[in-house]
Amino acid sequence: MLTVVGLALALALLSPLTDGTVKATAQARAAAAEPTVKLSKSEAGTGGSVTVTGSGWRPKAILMVLICGRSTPSRGVPGGTDSCANADGRAVTADDKGGFRRELPVAEPPVPCPCVVHVSTITGPKADADAAFQVAGHSVEPLPQEVTGGRLSLLTDGRLTGSSGLLTWFGAPPTRELVLTVGNVGTSPVKDPVFQVGTSHGVFAPRWAEQRWRGTVPPGGKARVTLPVDLAAGAHGDYTVSLKYGGKVLTEQPWTVGRPWGVTLFWLMLCLVVPAALFRLGMAVVDRVRPGRETRDSPRRRLRVPALPAWVPGPPPSSAAHAQPRTPPPPRASSMLPWFTPDTDTDTDTDADMDMDMDMDSDTRRSR
Repeated sequence: MLTVVGLALALALLSPLTDGTVKATAQARAAAAEPTVKLSKSEAGTGGSVTVTGSGWRPKAILMVLICGRSTPSRGVPGGTDSCANADGRAVTADDKGGFRRELPVAEPPVPCPCVVHVSTITGPKADADAAFQVAGHSVEPLPQEVTGGRLSLLTDGRLTGSSGLLTWFGAPPTRELVLTVGNVGTSPVKDPVFQVGTSHGVFAPRWAEQRWRGTVPPGGKARVTLPVDLAAGAHGDYTVSLKYGGKVLTEQPWTVGRPWGVTLFWLMLCLVVPAALFRLGMAVVDRVRPGRETRDSPRRRLRVPALPAWVPGPPPSSAAHAQPRTPPPPRASSMLPWFTPDTDTDTDTDADMDMDMDMDSDTRRSR
């Protein structure tokens, strides 16, 4: 009985602690799920600096810190990074706990304030956060009103479809199609909307290109949008495809492009074939023009030695065996077969036989 009472008292005492631990863990997870940004000061002039700290980011994530104009923390950066001081931005990597600390130089954005310090991920899942900031001495203008007519919003996350062919392996431009579903949340139809498709490589800013989608999205309706995306010839590496409409980025998709190994193979073969061909050509030229080489058609060139002057005594006659004149060998008798030996008496015998025949004919006639 005492043991049961003791266990009940222990559970009653530990329950508040357990509830507090669970609540603290839930709050920590909620805080970690939403990235936050804090500034050391809310206002500074050009040439100064501000310390930016953050928490709740993905561990080891690469972040970009910028000062952007015409933005608020509640509205974000509707104009994209085109309204930010990109040249004076700073990159930072979050630690193992998702926090960071970075000094940011204060620079005037290309558009008027209100301004914010904008922090966003460069690689991996998209995440961003803003903190209000005032650039001293920079102009301040009211924010433009949002369009109350037809407005498109993203209903399903976009995806890249398609594959690379054999020509891409040899440096042809890689191509894909960005497919997504958008809905019209406005009160008027949207006809032939113009989207901005941007491609960025690594940490560089995207290059935007306008593309018009042919079609009409009625109020409260949705449509499947397909836009072509292509890169430059020979492009390879990690790219990011972004889609922007109405100054707001709708989706971003990573795209890993393989290296065109066919081009590498071509240059490797060229480095092997061209030197070999030059070597063969050089050897042919050397073999053609080298001295002492005689051909059948060309006459033999003899070296002419100038005659000695008369006053120079000539060499004494040599008594060696090789100095004696050589007697030519006797001609060899032709060894011909007997039946191919020319008969020298053939003509004589024929004439004699004809004479005998004529004498016999004359004697016969006389006897008659």
